Amino acid sequence: VQLQASGGGLAQAGGSLRLSCLVSVSRFSTYHMGWFRQAQGKEREFVAAISRNRGDTLYMDSVKGRFTISRDNAKNTFHLQMNSLKPEDTAVYYCTADMSWSTVLAGTGKYWGQGTLVTVSS
Repeated sequence: VQLQASGGGLAQAGGSLRLSCLVSVSRFSTYHMGWFRQAQGKEREFVAAISRNRGDTLYMDSVKGRFTISRDNAKNTFHLQMNSLKPEDTAVYYCTADMSWSTVLAGTGKYWGQGTLVTVSS
């Protein structure tokens, strides 16, 4: 399983960015997906996740109402739409995938993308 994240960049506070993660796997629909982020000097933290069947979603409190995770099973891709960005959203964002929901939420899976940097200026 290989994951490739893209879409990071520089945005102003209040702006938007859309991250994408292309997953090279034969049965994409059987995997749960998630996004984590790591700011400089801080530990990696959970951002959002989407389940494989019903597409249930889960978000960290600070991004609820601003970020939306979605998946396109036909294209082996999932996304993180980030609106109303804040300087504190600045971090390297990582995508992850696993067949276990709890593993995705815990961030303990073995399949990760390379990370994409999001910088939000004030």
